[in-house]
Amino acid sequence: RFVPKRMVPFSFPLSKCALWDPVPMGDVIGAHVTYYRNPRLSLVEKTLRLAYRHAKQNEKKSFSCFLLGTLAADEDGEGVTLTIDRFDPGREV
Repeated sequence: RFVPKRMVPFSFPLSKCALWDPVPMGDVIGAHVTYYRNPRLSLVEKTLRLAYRHAKQNEKKSFSCFLLGTLAADEDGEGVTLTIDRFDPGREV
């Protein structure tokens, strides 16, 4: 599960005023969702068809949109499920 070669540390952007001491404290830990849990993706077919139709009708090669859903821990506590069930084409302006 843990692949140290592919994981990169995250950092916050530089700012003029810091709300905390940026000096690292303690041991390094993995903060990736797959480190402790088995992820699963569930996509509603209607949502996928709507996004596909919107992409085909769009004249631009690239466009922005949103896929919305819920993230929930499984009953056994061993995994997480991301259920995508809504499509929002966004706004052009």
